Amino acid sequence: MSAARPVIRGVAAPLPRENIDTDQIIPKHHLITVERQGLGRGLFSEWRFAPDGTERQDFVLNQPPFRSAKILVAGANFGCGSSREHAVWALLDYGIEAVVSSAFASIFEENAAKNALATIRLSEPDLRALVAAIDALPGAETTVDLQACMVVAPDGQRFRFEMAPARRRALIEGLDEIGMTLERADRIAAFQQRDRQQRPWVYDIPGRREEAPASHDNSPRRHT
Repeated sequence: MSAARPVIRGVAAPLPRENIDTDQIIPKHHLITVERQGLGRGLFSEWRFAPDGTERQDFVLNQPPFRSAKILVAGANFGCGSSREHAVWALLDYGIEAVVSSAFASIFEENAAKNALATIRLSEPDLRALVAAIDALPGAETTVDLQACMVVAPDGQRFRFEMAPARRRALIEGLDEIGMTLERADRIAAFQQRDRQQRPWVYDIPGRREEAPASHDNSPRRHT
């Protein structure tokens, strides 16, 4: 389970490039680990750093107003390319809690949902207006309100978005798929109790030989 986050507030970094793929988000030479910690260093590394390791001052995350960004505002088709989950991990490890775009690659969006990274879809006109507001007030706070389904720009403009109810609830309450399943623990236990009575052979202890109940129908039987 992740931390509950009904509202995300912080600096939004504008990166309005279209078709930003996962190899640009986290280049392949950073994929030598299955650990999530430390991947933030590799986030956009070929755009953030020169070959000698020095920062490229023209890249948005290297500019003082945006170094501590919690929200990334990107162009259409964000997260296209390969299905690497490291792209989501790198964004989260850097400190990004929400990505705003007009369209996301489907696999990236699913990976984001499983890791509690909010993906917010705005219309193209609203996205352009949000980027303009951030450019006008760099470093000012932007808000992503998951409860109200609203993005509030630094100048106060409000942009509505839609999100699947289950995905929105998981983000707001800090639930992952296991957490959402455990909410139904009583119902699962009740089903198992009924099923154990109806099909006891399914629940046999391995290695223990018991005769299956006599039956004249085609009910499944335990293999011995």
